[in-house]
Amino acid sequence: MNYFELYELPVSFNPDQQLVKQKFYELSKKFHPDFYINEGQEKQDEVLELSTVNNKAFQVLKDPQKRLHYILELKGQLVEGENYALPQSFLMEMMDVNEALIELEFNADAKKLAELKAQITEIESVLNDELTSLTSSFDTSEASEQESALKAIKDIYYRNKYLARINESLHKLDKN
Repeated sequence: MNYFELYELPVSFNPDQQLVKQKFYELSKKFHPDFYINEGQEKQDEVLELSTVNNKAFQVLKDPQKRLHYILELKGQLVEGENYALPQSFLMEMMDVNEALIELEFNADAKKLAELKAQITEIESVLNDELTSLTSSFDTSEASEQESALKAIKDIYYRNKYLARINESLHKLDKN
């Protein structure tokens, strides 16, 4: 059973957060270990497991990034150890960014650092706008039409992971 089934919700990148919270509290009460103290060990273990799954489900469904990752996994888009090939145009742009980062490591320049941060912020903004559009499209599409949206969402997911590493490097430069 996946987290959406547990909460009796359709698979969605943008689930109603009130319903998510409501279902979490409902299941928290239903599976609270204290209510099963007089039951056998097997039943207590089962309830404890269900309580743990409920807590994990809530953590995933309330957090947009965790939810994105979860849905991509659920739909078979993320494969353990996959070496996803990012688009060549994106990689070329990131090569320029990485060269600028290396240059900044050796020649600190506050103005160039600020410009690079602004460039990354702009790229992230464009990707996030595209992601918002794609996830909304996925949520309102028929199952047969969702596959192409998922592939594009997966691409943005990997681009954002790459940008997160760039941001870590920028943050390290900022500290120096």
